[in-house]
Amino acid sequence: MATGIRRRVLAHVLANNGGYLSQACSSAELLAALYASVLKLAPTEGPLHPPTFEAVPGPDAPRVSGGVFHGEVGPDLDRLIISPAHYALVVYAALIESGRLDEAALDQFNKDGSTVEMIGAEHSPGFETTTGSLAQALSTAGGIALGRRLKNETGRTFVFMSDGEFQEGQTWEAIQALVFYRLDTVRVVVDVNRAQCDGPMDSVMTIEPLATKLKAFGASVDSVDGHDIAALTASLERQTGKPHFVLAYTDPARGVPLTQRSQARPALPALHRPRGTSRIPEVL
Repeated sequence: MATGIRRRVLAHVLANNGGYLSQACSSAELLAALYASVLKLAPTEGPLHPPTFEAVPGPDAPRVSGGVFHGEVGPDLDRLIISPAHYALVVYAALIESGRLDEAALDQFNKDGSTVEMIGAEHSPGFETTTGSLAQALSTAGGIALGRRLKNETGRTFVFMSDGEFQEGQTWEAIQALVFYRLDTVRVVVDVNRAQCDGPMDSVMTIEPLATKLKAFGASVDSVDGHDIAALTASLERQTGKPHFVLAYTDPARGVPLTQRSQARPALPALHRPRGTSRIPEVL
């Protein structure tokens, strides 16, 4: 599934002379682990075709939610909130690979009147909420998790984030709230690809030591190889009694060696990998 996500995004980028390829290279295993193994979602009636965007929601134009591609919401089912809206193309590819989105949907990508937006919004496939301004999703997920507790729901609330969002103050305020309210049903997986639009993360504003900071705020943390499916799955399923963060250290050129940087990348922190697991092949 992870290989399919990369190939599908690469094909789209080549056909359209551009696109967010690096996000697919870094996060393919993260989204594959979520959709194929970890998330407990309701089924959909086959791959769904995305609706068109008719009008801004109102009395004569009901709200369209991208959450329908995750199936019906239930008290014992999981929720997934996508934080980096600019990962939309990768999310669509993951939905197609998991059989939830019609593959023809990518023909509508970034077209006028389409919900298959280049920057995902609350009506885009797989997106329940508008989250781009970055860092909003963690706060939203905390509110959802708190509401679910009040309703005695047992389902978990997952958040998919990018590492650049830890440069945002709202992220750290949200973490304080998650810990204060003991929202242990919140699971956060972070694509730590150490790159952003302005350059390498360390040249813009360093966030390391990220695990140490999160633990100081009271969260539980695992640092894993983000291309190791077994390590990702084991960490995302781990019960800790605290809001749990999985820092998935990834390569934004993974699987497409032609795009690999010539300079050496920063050293990784010590990563967790269950015994007996192997690394994912690096080339498509």
